[in-house]
Amino acid sequence: MNESRCPVPKEQQPTNEFIELSKSIIFSWPKTKKSLILALIKFWVVTFILFIVISSGSIHFKTSIIKYVLLSFFTSLSIPLLISIRLYLGWNHVFKRLTSERVEYEESGWYDGQVWIKPLVLREKESLIASIEVKPILKNIIQIFSIISVLALSGILLFQYNNF
Repeated sequence: MNESRCPVPKEQQPTNEFIELSKSIIFSWPKTKKSLILALIKFWVVTFILFIVISSGSIHFKTSIIKYVLLSFFTSLSIPLLISIRLYLGWNHVFKRLTSERVEYEESGWYDGQVWIKPLVLREKESLIASIEVKPILKNIIQIFSIISVLALSGILLFQYNNF
């Protein structure tokens, strides 16, 4: 954005928000599907081990080792699920700001919200960034989120309708 004509503070400009989010360690994972999957698997394995240790103290699970392991497997999916939700919310916010015709911004605090209408050239540039850069990231996150959700829901159904 041209600094002389744009009243939006630099850190609140959608293009700069996209650049800052791209540089972030956690939010850069979804740039490639493989890096996102590897990061979420690492979190899942650590959480699985932690949940195994925590649930090993239960007297109830000492009688059924299969139930003990499966319950730890499915409950440990909650952490990758929460991480993928957070990633989606962050990238979706930037996507909406890039594709919007208006930019809402604050000059000094929450009480002085302003709206600036983007010029056509800037709107086209940011729309291109949103469609080429951000949309594939959102697609990756949604696919991974769907897989994790299906696994978690299948675990819930397994424990709801089966007695081990």
